[in-house]
Formats: sequence, structure tokens, C-alpha cells
Amino acid sequence: MDIAFYAPLKSPNHPVPSGDRLMAQMLVGALRRKGHKVRIISDFRSFSKDPGADAWNALTANAQNEVTRISALWRVEPPPDLWFCYHPYYKAPDLIGPQLADDFGLTYVTAESSYAGKRDRGPWSQWQACVRAGLGKAAVNICFTERDRSGLHSGVPDARIAMLKPFIDTERFTNGPSGQTEPGVKLISVAMMRDGDKFNSYTILARALEQMPAELPWSLQVIGDGPKADETRHLFSNLAEERIEWLGAKSEVDVAELLKGASIYVWPGCGEAYGLAYLEAQAAGLPVVAQNIAGVPEVVVDGVTGILTPPGDIGAYCAAIAHLLSDDDSRKTLGTAARNFVLNQRSFERAAETLDRILTQALDLKS
Repeated sequence: MDIAFYAPLKSPNHPVPSGDRLMAQMLVGALRRKGHKVRIISDFRSFSKDPGADAWNALTANAQNEVTRISALWRVEPPPDLWFCYHPYYKAPDLIGPQLADDFGLTYVTAESSYAGKRDRGPWSQWQACVRAGLGKAAVNICFTERDRSGLHSGVPDARIAMLKPFIDTERFTNGPSGQTEPGVKLISVAMMRDGDKFNSYTILARALEQMPAELPWSLQVIGDGPKADETRHLFSNLAEERIEWLGAKSEVDVAELLKGASIYVWPGCGEAYGLAYLEAQAAGLPVVAQNIAGVPEVVVDGVTGILTPPGDIGAYCAAIAHLLSDDDSRKTLGTAARNFVLNQRSFERAAETLDRILTQALDLKS
């Protein structure tokens, strides 16, 4: 297929790394792995924090300019077979794909669409209506989590839905040692330092480590940076400085190597859609300690690949980490299962096969 790929929230070419950008890049890679031609057709970002009329009018005017630009391009060269929109939601709707799909007769597909019925009313209702129209138009809407599937089904009952579980490229984790090189000692987390859910997760982690029994030996490596870096460091100021190693932002290769040298992945996961870092940690052979919240259960199997604790229960979160620090057998058993889970069930190759099958069926439906 010839596929036009578009991500209204954050293009795969966006300079700032994030889980959203990483998943967009992996989807492009998975499509190309199966021999499809994929064009990142636009870097136009429809994201807005402001639902007001002025913001809407400015954004839709810019979107129409982008439609005009792409239409002119496709009158010179053949248009694609399929428009693939990744992660539209009420703050970042697809304002260009549906019109181009109509004008050029393209199959329209969404992936990781998010739909919350409460946005049908209130200041975001006009933006939400665009998302709802796209969901209804799509030959298929690919969901990564049951949470998203349920939201789409309740909001747009007639929407056509297929499931693709979150995945990663496991190549960086298949060579060399994996996990537990320093048993019971090294904790690790990987996350941006920004306001909102990320900062809330750092807060829970810091408070949990303050409650850790004094006799347990541990250290924590923190990979990440961002606008809340100073405030994040301050959260851990009650802990001994020598216990925390602040590593800053790291490349994907460096992250993989650091994960392989750790013992337990600790990240509470407030508001996580699912969290690709959980899959990377498990691929490196690390058990995960997270909260049973949002999309985390889609990537961590409680009691099998890690421990999921009740949301907001800092005592339970501390106890789960302490248990794995003090029980070598449990830590190793969960770590081995975690690695097998990702390599066997959430690999890039398996996802590429599933995605190819879904899109082939969608194109056949259009025909």
C-alpha cells in the first residue's frame, strides 16, 4: 500500500522525544517492515490548549491551507491508497485527513483515537465533534487498550474497531545480559520531568522511598529531564544524596543498556495511556512496580511480570518495592516472565503482522 501517515498531536519528526512520538515512529516502521510505502504527509500540529473560538478559527484556517497544499501535490503525483491518522483526540483532532480522504477516495484509518463522552458538551464540543466524525468515517479504528476501545464503542457505537496491543522494537534488548546484574540493589525509572501526571508519579515514588525500611540496600537511577527538573529533584531531598543518581536525558541505546544493568523498574504511572517504558524495562528482564491505574495493566501483568498497587496508596507501593528488594526469587521469577512476555507477545515483528492484516482488511472493505 501507499500510506499517508499523519499524527495531529505530535509528528514522528517532532524534535521533542516522548512516548507519543516513539509510538508514531514505530507504527511507521512496522508498516514499512511489511513493504508498504509510508509518507509522513504533514507535520501540521492541531493541538490546542484553548477551546475558544479564536483558537478554533485560526487552527481551521491553517488546516485548510494544509489541505490545499497536499491537494496540489496529489494532482501532480498519484495520491496514496490510505490515510493513517495516529492519536486524534479532542485537543488534537484530525482537521485535514477526512476532507482529503473524501476528495481523493482514500481509505481512512485511525489508531489510538481517544474519546471521552464528557467532552460532547462544554467548551470542547466542537473539537470533539471532529473526532467523532472521523471515528464514524474510518474503515477501522485501531485501539491499543481496552480502555480506549470502551470509550470509542460507547461514544460511537457503529465505529469499526480492531485491537493492536502496545509493542516495542525489542532488538536493543535481545543481545547481552538482561536485568539483575546487581540483585536487590538498583532501582530505575525513565520519565520526562514535567507538570501533571509525570510530576505526580515522581511525587509518589519519592514519598514511597522515604518509607523504605532502613535496613534494605537500594539506589535509584533516574533517567529523564524537562521543565520540572529542579522541582523533581527537590521531591527526593529527604533521601540520602548518594542513593539517587540523576542521569538526565539519554539516547535509546543508552537507556537500553542502563535498564539491562538494573534490578527493578519503578514508576507509579499516574495517567499513563500505557507506557512504552514499561515494555522496554520488561524486555530488559526487569520486574515492574506500578499502580493499577489507567492503561498500565495493558503492559504489565500483575503478579506475573510485576506488581500493581492500588492508585494513590503510597504504603502499598513502598511495600511492593521492599518485597522485591528483599526476595531474590520473586524478583528473578517476575523478571524472567516479564522478558518472555515482551519478546514473545509484544514484539515489533508480531505487531507488524497484526497491523498489516488490519489494514489489508480495511482496504478490502473500502473496495
